[in-house]
Amino acid sequence: MAPPHGNDAEIRSPSRRSLLAGVAALGALGAAGCSRVATASGAEGGDLLDRLKAQGVVRLGIAGEIPFGYIDRDGRLTGEAPELARVIFGRLGVDSVQPVPTEFGSLIPGLNSQQFDVVAAGMYINAERCRQVIFSDPDYQMLDSFIVRKGNPKNLRDYGDVVRSKARFATGTGYAEIQYAVDAGYDESDILIVPDQVAGLNAVEAGRVDVFAGTALTTREVVRKSRKAESTEPFAPLVDGRPHTDGGGFAFRPTETALRDAFNKELHSMKRSGELLRVLRPFGFTENEMTDMTAKELCRG
Repeated sequence: MAPPHGNDAEIRSPSRRSLLAGVAALGALGAAGCSRVATASGAEGGDLLDRLKAQGVVRLGIAGEIPFGYIDRDGRLTGEAPELARVIFGRLGVDSVQPVPTEFGSLIPGLNSQQFDVVAAGMYINAERCRQVIFSDPDYQMLDSFIVRKGNPKNLRDYGDVVRSKARFATGTGYAEIQYAVDAGYDESDILIVPDQVAGLNAVEAGRVDVFAGTALTTREVVRKSRKAESTEPFAPLVDGRPHTDGGGFAFRPTETALRDAFNKELHSMKRSGELLRVLRPFGFTENEMTDMTAKELCRG
């Protein structure tokens, strides 16, 4: 997951359209209950948290991506980030969370235009994004993985393999995997950009591409019921020639340092007690995904 790229071809699946339609409906209902997002705070760190406490709700920007933030079959907002947000904001005195759906590539613009208060989408923390928003420390770390045809006929294990085999490559809108492939030598103009991992699975199954790149968790989950595709073993992409592990967290507007710091304080407490893993475990996270990395480290790239 990375900063959005523009007018690339997209493949949309009926299930994805249905999901986004359901999320949009919930977002509209939420907007009726809270007519506007709390306005931006001042340069000294702001008072957004006080205003969120007063209105009793925080609006979360989500991108409909399992397991990070999505609406389940019962119409309930869930995922690792929304569930963690419920716990932390509850302890900060904000009793309710409300979904605001958007495409992944629109999360940062939507945050900075005050369409919602916080990005709760498992967003990777990297240098380019850190120039636009501020992040909590990461609540998880993650490796990459591929969706390929059953048996992995092209033997694709990392981005170097994709380049060497001249495989047809796809990844998601705004995903960091775009840059990882380019850094390995893949021509960016040849990358097929699709909305999400469901569309990526569809593209692989239909033979439109040979491989779709995403996070190890999302690829593993989306292929569970597929008869035609599988996920590869997780691997660390190379950044400046060295294996790189990503970390994901919550994004805040640059002026909201007080809210970010209060959020971090509760997050660190949950890490120390082991509660963080208990909250994230139902979404496929394990001890291997827990991390002591900081946003400062990841922002340096």
